[in-house]
Amino acid sequence: MPKILIVGGGYAGFYTAWKLEKWLRSGEAEVTMVDPLPYMTYQPFLPEVAAGSVEPRHAVVSQRRHLKKTEVITATVTKIDHAAKTATIQPAIGDAWELSYDIVVVTAGAVSRTFPIPGVADLAIGMKNIEEAVAVRDRVLTNFDRAANLPAGPERQRLLTFTVVGGGFAGIEIFGELRSLASELIKYYPTISFEDTHFHLIEAMNRIMPEVSLKTSHWVIKHLAERGAEIHLETQLTSAVDGKIEMSNGESFHSDVIVWTAGVMANPVLKNTDLPLDERGRLHVGADLRVRNGDDVVPDAWGAGDVSAVPDLTGGGVGGFCVPNAQHAVRQGKLMAKNVVGAMRGDAPAEYFHKNLGAVAGIGLYHGVFQAGPFAVKGLIAWFMHRGYHGLAVPSWERKTRVFGNWILNFLLRRDIVSLEARVTPRAAFAEFAARPKA
Repeated sequence: MPKILIVGGGYAGFYTAWKLEKWLRSGEAEVTMVDPLPYMTYQPFLPEVAAGSVEPRHAVVSQRRHLKKTEVITATVTKIDHAAKTATIQPAIGDAWELSYDIVVVTAGAVSRTFPIPGVADLAIGMKNIEEAVAVRDRVLTNFDRAANLPAGPERQRLLTFTVVGGGFAGIEIFGELRSLASELIKYYPTISFEDTHFHLIEAMNRIMPEVSLKTSHWVIKHLAERGAEIHLETQLTSAVDGKIEMSNGESFHSDVIVWTAGVMANPVLKNTDLPLDERGRLHVGADLRVRNGDDVVPDAWGAGDVSAVPDLTGGGVGGFCVPNAQHAVRQGKLMAKNVVGAMRGDAPAEYFHKNLGAVAGIGLYHGVFQAGPFAVKGLIAWFMHRGYHGLAVPSWERKTRVFGNWILNFLLRRDIVSLEARVTPRAAFAEFAARPKA
């Protein structure tokens, strides 16, 4: 049987494997998927995970539970030698080994793109995986606990000042969700008032959320300002050393939580391959998702998702390519499976074409925005549209049921506000009192 290797288990990789299981005949091919994490993260839920509206485990999909015919390897692909059709697999524990394949599907995804701003690498946290979202939630809740015991002053203000860098969809959603969480927390802390909490979003461009109209983006800015959140446009973060936020407009303040959402870049693992890349380090593929070297097709190599520069045939993409988001990655993964199976059977692959029908975002509990062409919906209705869309889009009915059930329970019982930040040092309580041999 031909061996199909899928590098990466995110949206595109997971859906490729899921649909290959559906369309491959018994014994037609052997599918292996390699990813350092044993689950696919549904990233649109990360802001709600950070705000306590979605339980962390409900925002991820187990690869082994849902991929019943695929060999799942929890490890990292560190090198791809397509000329020899081998990949180097590095597990978390143990020695690396080489895995041979006949067909490779590269869906390694993207990582946070940062700039050499002092302090960012040391203190900021991204919003690309579930662990980051959980850490942000615990930090916000813990900061309220600590600030409640402090008198008014610089330390208390630092603990209650939260900063988001990047005004795209990801940045605005996490910004709005954290503002919503903080507003709800105040009722549980008599010593903390609404005026004690400070939220800042820093955006280098002259607008936010380029996926919506300028008029709608202005409404979002005004709406968030009314909720006590400040957005700094045409402003760059110049330093975050020791938590002191310094901006290009001359303003500065101290912040304990700094969330970075200012862009992504292709997974650097591609640098260790002999596959053709573009100037931004993305895999060069055609609209049919086959890897291309110029105009020539690279045999038995495919790519999709954020790691690939997929042409946007609708003409709506940035620079002529599909933007790196979940909508494209999921659909490309499904098409990838069809094309790979079709190519094995001698059929011509289909080209990827998806015209964006609209953009929807949640900006806090009961607040949302939807844009489709010139038509926009704002407020509660848009928030229901956001939850409905993503609740149905998360893979498998098992996960959909858990997510909707979580939302219903939160509506009836309110969201949980317990911080589990001590989880990062689980042995501390035991070790403190554990008996030790006498010297």
